[in-house]
Amino acid sequence: MMIWIIFGFFMLLSFLVSNTLKSKFKKYSKIPLASQLTGRDVAEKMLRDNGIYDVKIVSVPGELTDHYNPITKTVNLSPNVYHGQSISAAAVAAHECGHAVQHAQAYSFLEMRSKLVPIVNFASNWVQWVLLGGIIMLQSFPQLLLIGIALFALTTLFSFITLPVEIDASNRALAWLKGANITTYETHNKAKDALKWAAYTYVIAALGSLATLLYYIMIYLGNRD
Repeated sequence: MMIWIIFGFFMLLSFLVSNTLKSKFKKYSKIPLASQLTGRDVAEKMLRDNGIYDVKIVSVPGELTDHYNPITKTVNLSPNVYHGQSISAAAVAAHECGHAVQHAQAYSFLEMRSKLVPIVNFASNWVQWVLLGGIIMLQSFPQLLLIGIALFALTTLFSFITLPVEIDASNRALAWLKGANITTYETHNKAKDALKWAAYTYVIAALGSLATLLYYIMIYLGNRD
């Protein structure tokens, strides 16, 4: 019962933050930049200003599907960001370029996260089944649950390593937007607000993962008493 309460609480919190994030981006997407630069223009300028010439900027389908791929060295922007001339478009484009700058400068947390990706992908594919089997066989084979906890701990670690990566990318983006005069005194706080709510989604995901991990640990320890 406790696990469902935990899931329910964080699912509700995630839903509220996600809705607020979409609302913020929709609101700020209606406020144009004085420079009339598109998201693609902003991304291109930020990369050049940081001496990065081997990263491509491409448009990908979807909404809020923006991401940086360190393997292909591409800044992937959703259509509204790629073609948009708004505060939202500039903030998102600069944030994703912040990851490209991290990659170019060998930012430690980004490198750590990249190394964990294949391990976490493997763990994510199996962790639910191993945990389920571990709970079912708790009395006869408790070690299986311990294995599941170890796999889940990897995904939780990944969530927490992601936090400084995302926050640092936003800080780089905001500093550059202000320094390059892309945002003005009136618009800079709006860009900051949009990226702040984007960061909240990662914080909630990390805390939810940690709470769930602690719950499984309590089940395992309770069986040993």
